[in-house]
Amino acid sequence: MKKLFYLFLVLSVALFSACKKETKSAPVVTGPDAPGTTLDKIKDSVFLYAKEDYLWYASLPTYSAFNPRSFTGGDDITALTNELNAISQFAINPATGKPYEYYDTSGDAKYSFIDDGSVAAELNGVKGDFGFAPFYNAVSDLRVKYVYPGSPAALAGIKRGYQITSINGSTSLSYDGPGYGNGSSTNLNYVINAYSNSNTITMTLKKPDGSTLTVTNMAVANYTVNPVLKDTVYDQGNGHKVGYIVFNSFTSDANADPQLNTAFNNFVAQGVTDLVVDLRYNGGGYVSTAEYIDNLIVPAAKSGSLMYNTYYNDILTSGKEVLLKKQWRKDPSSGQDYNYGQFDYSPAGNAVKFAKMGSLNVSRVFFIITGSTASASELTINNLRPVMDVQFIGETSYGKPVGFFDIDINKYQMYIPEFYTQNSANQGGYYSGFTPGTSTYPGFEDYDDVTKDFGDPTEGLLAHALNYVKNGTYAVKTQSIQSLASSFATFSIKDQNSAAIKMDQHKFRGMVFNKKLKLK
Repeated sequence: MKKLFYLFLVLSVALFSACKKETKSAPVVTGPDAPGTTLDKIKDSVFLYAKEDYLWYASLPTYSAFNPRSFTGGDDITALTNELNAISQFAINPATGKPYEYYDTSGDAKYSFIDDGSVAAELNGVKGDFGFAPFYNAVSDLRVKYVYPGSPAALAGIKRGYQITSINGSTSLSYDGPGYGNGSSTNLNYVINAYSNSNTITMTLKKPDGSTLTVTNMAVANYTVNPVLKDTVYDQGNGHKVGYIVFNSFTSDANADPQLNTAFNNFVAQGVTDLVVDLRYNGGGYVSTAEYIDNLIVPAAKSGSLMYNTYYNDILTSGKEVLLKKQWRKDPSSGQDYNYGQFDYSPAGNAVKFAKMGSLNVSRVFFIITGSTASASELTINNLRPVMDVQFIGETSYGKPVGFFDIDINKYQMYIPEFYTQNSANQGGYYSGFTPGTSTYPGFEDYDDVTKDFGDPTEGLLAHALNYVKNGTYAVKTQSIQSLASSFATFSIKDQNSAAIKMDQHKFRGMVFNKKLKLK
């Protein structure tokens, strides 16, 4: 397989020469051909690839006006990230008056990022971390929101819903992000650094029964991700059986599909009539896996109909890309070498149709979502909206109707939006996310109840779905829901969403093109 290490890009050379008597001055070279370090060349490539392949490339300035080599940072990847953040802020969404990639006032990109290879490993089902994620249930209530089976956290006995009372000896863990405390985010950054930027962690956790668990010097480790964190069936009476699945990452088909098949085969065997798909923390992943789960869910009568369309910029659509021809890959099924410039980027060549798999027969699906539900998760949901009854439960999703493929630049991978999608009803452009309980996204808006483990029928968001199937209403009147509401007297859904996004800043959010090889 050919590998692109770094590019010496030849676009235009400005040669200035002066003649005085018989003496000629040395040529003056400017632009991407000017002499420079390897990092300078990588910075050039980041910008020049964006000028060709970025969905909003037309909004970018010239090379000289942007000056890629001017971006700096504490290390190489920080410098490249700063450059990409700047690139992301030029294209303005007319609906909001802000950049399409507006994240917050920091100027960080909402979608684009530079990676060192970690994402590729994660999407192929291998992670190297503690295997858990924290979550602010309330200002002074830090909890574990999920644990991957087989991870260091799982092996240490940590479970979703456990309250974290101390980290590395500190009990100052209350949320102090924007609008809370002194606004310094000292506690928030301490928590993020402890679980995202450290190789070991010591924690004290409080279990639901009031007992404590102390984990000392838990170390990061590699483990294989099972993206299905929970699957079970609930009998709601009157012939209604609800299948429930927590799907936490759109890993590769090789990793995810067997797990999905096991869960859905069980749903069929038990006669499931209604389906709840919990994507509340799923930041996305491979497009092909999103298509796979849609084909497991879609009614058989819709097989063969349009699932969605994909659209690229006019450079790619018209086949005028130059730099992508340097991006070589190997097709795993055929062993054939190919480059990204050989792909068909036309709308007609990227129309995807439903192809029903399995025999699950449901006409309605409930999706549980939060601000951490992004990209391929949102694609999965949007594809089904025109073909069946889709209900939304939870909090406003992240809002990422665009996707990308990885571009190799030296030892890094650049991810920038190269395409957007629309379903068969031409619905797309959900940059503000899906907000449950609105006319566009029917369902029920409520808090993420992290005090309960996945699958607990009294857990807030799941309880709404189960109650709707049984009684035809989302209103759940239980003591657990009432007590939960009181804890959010000053911590709104938007606050919780904002806190979750900041806590998830190291979590992958994306929709990665990984179609089977289909060249022009």
